[in-house]
Amino acid sequence: MSFLVVKTPGLLTTVQDLGRPGFGPIGVSPAGAADPIALRLANLLVGNEPGAAALEMTLLGGSFAFPEGGTVAITGADMSPTLNGQQLEMWATNPIPRGAQLALRPTKNYARSYLAVSGGLQVKPFLGSASTHLLSGTGGFKGRALRKGDVIQIGAPPRKLLRRRVSHGLLVSLKPRKVLRVTDGPQADQFSREAREAFARQTFSVTEHSDRLGLRLEAPAIPSPPSGSMITEGVSLGAVQITPSGQAIILGVDQQTTGGYPKIANVIGVDLHRIGQLRPHTDIRFERTSLTVARALWIERERILTSTEHIFV
Repeated sequence: MSFLVVKTPGLLTTVQDLGRPGFGPIGVSPAGAADPIALRLANLLVGNEPGAAALEMTLLGGSFAFPEGGTVAITGADMSPTLNGQQLEMWATNPIPRGAQLALRPTKNYARSYLAVSGGLQVKPFLGSASTHLLSGTGGFKGRALRKGDVIQIGAPPRKLLRRRVSHGLLVSLKPRKVLRVTDGPQADQFSREAREAFARQTFSVTEHSDRLGLRLEAPAIPSPPSGSMITEGVSLGAVQITPSGQAIILGVDQQTTGGYPKIANVIGVDLHRIGQLRPHTDIRFERTSLTVARALWIERERILTSTEHIFV
C-alpha cells in the first residue's frame, strides 16, 4: 500500500469525504467537504468512488511527498499546484512519479481546494465516514487538521485509469456565485415586511470570523421577529439565521444540529457547494426562489454529474 507524507500542512488541511448525514437527531454534525461537488469531481478524475476520502485545503495549500508515486486530481480553488516545481493542471488527472513532491500555494480565487489520490485516503471511519469534525476531534486523521510529518495510507488504485479533464462547460456552470438562491426559512413569515425586503436587497460581506461551522455576514442589521427568543429546534445545512443583533449567519457543514435563532431563509441545494468557496471579504446577495425551481435545478445537476459524457473531455 502506498502513502503520502505531509511536508507542510498549509493553513487548515483536513481529510474529508461526503460526510455523515442522518445523525443530527443524536447531535452529530454531518461534516464532510465544504464543496462536495469539487470533491466528487476530483475523485471521479482519479477513478475513485465520488465520496472517497480526500484532502480539503483552506486558503493556503500545503506540500506533500509521494514516495511510491500515484495519480492525483486537484479541484476547487486555484492554489497554483506544482509537481517538483513544474505547473500542474487543475481539474485533470495527473500521474505522480515516485519520490515527487506536490506543492500548493495561497488560493488565487476561492476558499478551498481538494486533492484526491487514486485509491482514496485510508483513515479509520467514524459513524461510517472519514470526514474530520474539528470541534469534537472525531473522524479523519486522528480527528484533527494535518501536521508536518503525518503519513496517510493510500488505497489500491483501479487497474485501469483514464487520463481526463473536466469540461469547460461544466466548470462554468459550477462556478461560485455571488448571488445565492434561497427559499423561505421556517420563521420567514415572522419577520416584518421591511426586514424581508432588507434581506433581499442588501449586500452582505463575509467576515473573517467565518469557518466550516458557518459564514458570518456583515451588513446593516435586519430586525429580528418581535416575538423574542424562540425554542431551540433542529437546523439544516445552508440555513440563514438572524441573530438578536440583526446579523446573518449561513450554517455550514460543521454546523451545530440545533439552534435558537430564527431562520429567514435557506440556501437551495444546488448552491450549497458555493457556500464552501466563499472567502472573507467577499460580497454576496440573496435571491428568493421557489421549492419547485430548487428541486428541478437539483435534479438536473445530479443528472449531469452522474453522466460521464457531460463531465469529461
